[in-house]
Formats: sequence, structure tokens, C-alpha cells
Amino acid sequence: MIKAVRYLGISIVAVLAAVLVAVGGYSGYLVVQSSQNIANAGSEAPTLDHNGFSYRDLNKNGRLDAYENSGLEIEARVDDILSQMTLEEKAGMMFITMIGVAMDGGLQEFPDPDNPFTFAFPSNSDYVVNKLMNHFNVMATPEPGRLVTWQNNLQKLAERTRLGIPITIASDPRHAFGYNPAASISSEHFSLWPEPLGLAAARDSEMVEAFGDIARQEYLSVGIRLALHPMADLATEPRWARAAGTFGEDAELSAKTVYAYVKGFQGDELGPDSVATMVKHFSGGGPQKDGEDAHFTYGKEQVYPGDNFDYHLIPFEKGAFAANAAQIMPYYGIPVSQTSEDVGFAFNKEVMTGMLRDKYGFDGVICSDWGLISEFSIFGVTILEARAWGVEHLNESERALKMLDAGVDQFGGENIPEIVVELVRSGQVEEGRIDQSIRRLLRDKFTLGLFDDPFLDPDEARKVAGSEEFRKAGISAQRKSLVLLKNPTQTTTGVLPLTGKPKIYIENIDPAIAGRYGQVVESKADADFAIVRVSAPYEHREGLFESFMHAGDLDFKGVEKQRLIALMDEVPTIVDIYLDRAAVIPEISEKSAALIANFGATDGVLLDAIFGKFSPTGKLPFEMPSSMDAVRKQKEDVPYDSVLPLFTFGHGLTYPRVALNNRK
Repeated sequence: MIKAVRYLGISIVAVLAAVLVAVGGYSGYLVVQSSQNIANAGSEAPTLDHNGFSYRDLNKNGRLDAYENSGLEIEARVDDILSQMTLEEKAGMMFITMIGVAMDGGLQEFPDPDNPFTFAFPSNSDYVVNKLMNHFNVMATPEPGRLVTWQNNLQKLAERTRLGIPITIASDPRHAFGYNPAASISSEHFSLWPEPLGLAAARDSEMVEAFGDIARQEYLSVGIRLALHPMADLATEPRWARAAGTFGEDAELSAKTVYAYVKGFQGDELGPDSVATMVKHFSGGGPQKDGEDAHFTYGKEQVYPGDNFDYHLIPFEKGAFAANAAQIMPYYGIPVSQTSEDVGFAFNKEVMTGMLRDKYGFDGVICSDWGLISEFSIFGVTILEARAWGVEHLNESERALKMLDAGVDQFGGENIPEIVVELVRSGQVEEGRIDQSIRRLLRDKFTLGLFDDPFLDPDEARKVAGSEEFRKAGISAQRKSLVLLKNPTQTTTGVLPLTGKPKIYIENIDPAIAGRYGQVVESKADADFAIVRVSAPYEHREGLFESFMHAGDLDFKGVEKQRLIALMDEVPTIVDIYLDRAAVIPEISEKSAALIANFGATDGVLLDAIFGKFSPTGKLPFEMPSSMDAVRKQKEDVPYDSVLPLFTFGHGLTYPRVALNNRK
């Protein structure tokens, strides 16, 4: 036995030693590769003086080319650089994907053990120098000054490439409370606003445009020039996991909100002070069969039992297109039986070209959603299969070809430009077709001013991002988005607002903040009121990406449901529920003393409302069904159509004036 243990110990040590040697060897390999990549990038662009102005000599040829001259018309500059680009450079521009950020502001040349996703990404220099890519989606949330330092380093590396084509940095939403690596980021360094559902609940287009303008300034300060949002999808299927990113289920409300949102980010026209928007997901990603999301094979079908396809176009027609959104992203799903071919939107020529290009005259960039060509894997383990719905039988090259034929300009979530190179060289795609897409992509880079001066000041970013003024505006929006669902009348007023300094039992609220409003007690039996914050229920799914999605049934079940009921039976309970989807909560509605819905709000904002420092004015952006049976019977593509909803679309109470007068 002792001998066996000794041999086992020796074996473990040997394995560990082998692992350490392998890791050490791999690290050494990465160091060598990084050094070679950066050396191969070439020299930095010198400065040229011309007619009293200075320009960067991006192609290092000693003369001022048209594309380097900011005084020329954009089309002339596009023509010039397009004529100089190799096929490989064009192919690299047609891909956008996630990129790692070193938290100290340096280039991300090596995987970060604290962030396993970085093991799935090439190094920054591999992307820029070898793959010739210059569009990236940044997911990291370092301190603003360090994010700027990183983007400056990345832009300087891009400047050293043959033509010095600058980087376009994109981001998913990063101003709200929700965090979903597949869809959104929550950043402590920016001002904090309600989820898009909350922007819609506020019913204030001027506020939404102000949000867009503030987010624009914060994005600009750190070098983010492309917003991978807003979502113009309609949450007509309440179980859909991505409802939080929408503006609800009403097409007209969504259209108004999308319009204001895009105007805030882009301005009246795209320019050097704009952040371009990529509105998604054409032609409406909301009517998911049974509410399952199209990231996954069991959610690949979009269905229209109410024959309501055109309804989902309204937010694009009156919102995105009316506001001149720069770019459009189609969704993953298959619009079942809506066109002659049941394939995902990005593979569907009738939708991409026949509808988006020809019917609506859209001439901006069409970028696919992430990962339609190849699977996403880490260490050889598949994390997410390619969302090539309807064309699963095609190989990677054939999928890219079909997307190009459909009208797509850029491939999201991919870093395989060699596929495009081979398609052209094999004669399957004309280079002129590639040039059409490159012209659109270049046009945006020039319009945003990236070719002229992409470098930023880290100290200025620290002043702008998350400034006190912007944070106050976010708090104001949180207030406007709160929806008072229930407030039973007691004599001339409702339960709310509370008065005085009552004894309060709290759950999921910071005691230090609550103590400013009432006397916090530990025992429910000692409380005058309980104030409880909960989140909309969802089914916990297996799988990494599936666990990010709040999907499935909308009602509380089992132990948690009984616990809440017992609490409400014991003490008058004010329930605040965070709604990233509609929730089925008839028992909570019945037994609560008062009921509030939030779409992202701090404890202070909630307690200000409960204690009457302001009156909630928000209105529900969707209906709240009364039962799961009603949810299952409603049509995925039709808004507010469940039988006898608990709360209707647009529901929202306010305090009687006398109640607020009593608080003064």
C-alpha cells in the first residue's frame, strides 16, 4: 500500500512537471510570436506637412495620398485606399470579433488566467498584423484611462501595418444593470441607467435621446466608435431571454424609442463626434418559438402564428431607417414559412437583399450576428456550435459564400479571413463583390474620423466617463422608469408612500441605505413593513452560455414561492421586482401590500419612491400574463394577446397628490 501511494505521488509529480514544462514552453512560444508579429508590423507613420497642415503618412511612401488627406471628400478617399488594398487586407476588414484587453492598458498578447475567454482569442498582434483585422468588439471593463491606453496602443499597432488602416472598436451595451456576456456588459465606470425596457417604461423620448448623447460621450472618451445596439426587436413572446434588451412589445413605442436612441448616439448625421449604431436584429428577432433563444439549436425557429411578420418591421421602418442608423444586424433565427427558403436571416437573400437593400434602400453595413460560420471553442472543447440554422449541412466556406450572396458585408464573431481570400481566388466570388462591402466599411471609418486622429487622452476619459453629471442623469432615468403596479387605497391615500421612520425588515437591500429611511429590524415579527427586492424568475439551464440566459417559465415555483407567500402573510410586504422579462406573479400581486416593478434601479432610487420623495410615473412596456397557461396559449408574434393579463401593457399607477402633500 505504501509503495502504491509512493508511486502515485511520483506519477502526480511527473504529470505536474510535464504540465509546467508544457505551459512554460507555450508561454515562451507566445512571447516569440508576439515579438515577431510586432516586428513584422513595420514602422510608425511619419508626419507630412502640406499647405500648412500636418497629416499622417499612413502608407509611409513619403507623399500625401488622397486617403490620408482629411480635406478631400470621403468618396475620393475611399476610392484611393480601395485601389491600394490587397485582397488579404480587404478580407481582414470583413471580420469583427471579440478582442482581449490587458487590464494595465497594454496589448493583450497572452491569455489571462483570470479570464478564461481570452484563451479562445488570438493575441492583439495576431489579429492586427497577421489576420489584418481592424474591427473588434471589446468586452472588458477596465478603468477608463487604461482602456484608452490600450486603444491607443492598438491604434498605434494598426498604424504600423502597410496602409495604416485604423481600428474600429465596438461594444455591446454597457450602461445598465444586467450582465450577460452573450449580450450586454455592466460597467461601474460609466453612468448607470435602466435597461432598455426601462427606457421604454419612462415614455420619454427626450430622455432616451439624452441617454444616447451621454452614452455617446462616454463611448467616445474611451475610443468606442460603434454601438452594437439598440435592439429593435419586439418582446411579443414574453419568455424570450433577450426581452431585457428590447423596448417592449409595442411596435410604435419601440419605433419612437429606437429613433431617439439612434439620434442620441449618431446625431442628425454620422460624423467625427458620432458613435455609429448597429441596430438589431432585422427583421425582428422577437417571435421565438416557445420563447427559446436562437443562440441555441432548440430556439432556431421564429414563428408567426398570428401572420404578423410586418408588425415586427415597424421599429426598423419608423425608428432605425428614419434615424439613418449606420449599420444593421440580422438575427440567427429562421423566419419559418415567410420566404421561399427556411434559412437563418443572414443566409436569406430575400430578406437581406430583397427587403433590406431593395425595399428599404438601406446602403449601410450589414453585419451578421456572432458565430454563424464556425463553432466557438476553448481548448478544443465546443462551447457554442455555429448558428448556421437551415444551412448546417454546408461547410464553413459554403456558409460564408451563402452569406455574401445574401448581401452580408461583415462576418460577426469570426476571425477567418482566409475563407474570403480562398473564395475569391477559387473564382466563387468576384472581387468586385468584396469591394462593395469594403466601400461601406471604409465609408464609416472615414466618416467617424478614424483615419485622421484615432488617439485619445486617458485623463480626459477619466473626467468624462461616469462623471457626476452623467451619473445624476442616469439616476433621474431610473426614477422615471419605476412602475407602481399595485398600491391599495387606505382612506384617501394608498399604502405608499410610507411616512415617518417605520420599523422595516429588508431583503436584498443595503442596510446602510435602508437605515436612512426607516429603522431596520432583523425580525419580521418586529417590523411594521417588509421591503423585499426580488428578480423575475427563470429556469436555470445547463451549459455555459445557456446559464447566461434567463429563459423558460415566468413564474415562481416551489420553495421560493412558498417563502415569499409566508413572508407576505406574516408582515405587510412591499415587493419590488426586477423585470428583465415579464413575470407571472398573481400570488405576489394578491398578497403584497404594494408592488413595484423596476428595470434597473439602485436601492436609493427605490426607497426614494417608497418613502414619497417622488411619485412613480413609469408604464409597463409589455403586459404581465396571469398564468403560464395563458403564456403558452398566446401567439409568439402578436403583442399583448394573453387572456386576462394580470397587468396590461401601459399599466402604471402614481401617488395621489394628497399623499405627496403629506410627505412635504
